[in-house]
Amino acid sequence: MARSKPLPHSFYARPTLTVAPDLLGRVLVRRYRGKRLAGRIVETEAYLGPEDPASHARHGPVSRAAPMFGPPGFAYVYFTYGMYHCMNTVTEGDGSGTGVLVRAIEPLEGIEVMQRHRGNVSAARLTDGPGNLCQALAIDLSLNRTDLTGEVLWIEEGVPVPPSKIGASPRIGIRHGREHHARFYVKESPSVSAHPRYERS
Repeated sequence: MARSKPLPHSFYARPTLTVAPDLLGRVLVRRYRGKRLAGRIVETEAYLGPEDPASHARHGPVSRAAPMFGPPGFAYVYFTYGMYHCMNTVTEGDGSGTGVLVRAIEPLEGIEVMQRHRGNVSAARLTDGPGNLCQALAIDLSLNRTDLTGEVLWIEEGVPVPPSKIGASPRIGIRHGREHHARFYVKESPSVSAHPRYERS
């Protein structure tokens, strides 16, 4: 698989609803104990700042979501339900409170290590949700605020997905803000966490 440098901060310093589908096809990389754990991003969700009722940023920069109000191109990692970590990329500019949740990847490198982290599950199920992919890649709170242009956790260029192959739907597992079609996914990927009843091309 061709490798490239991490995407620059300028990639993330754009409208969140532009970044979220543009992350599809890019390659998320975690350097873990000298090994590359990597996968093709196939599902994302956009979170649109303090006015978005589904976003952690609705509570402002003094909450756990403070990293979302920082500069673009950094990671916001949080712990939820007492058992799962989830990883977001911070977008737009300082103070925006916006970000993109990486919901699913297709495993490419370091699959044996991922399987040790996740147990004996199929390749398609290794990383088919935000908690599963973080467990597989050993992404936890120690990586919160990590610079995504660094050497520990980053996203490479990969091969962007054509618009015709991208689906859009309301975000998953939220009560408010479902009017936003802010979840994007690769239609034919087996690693997408769920294929919704209602979708938009």
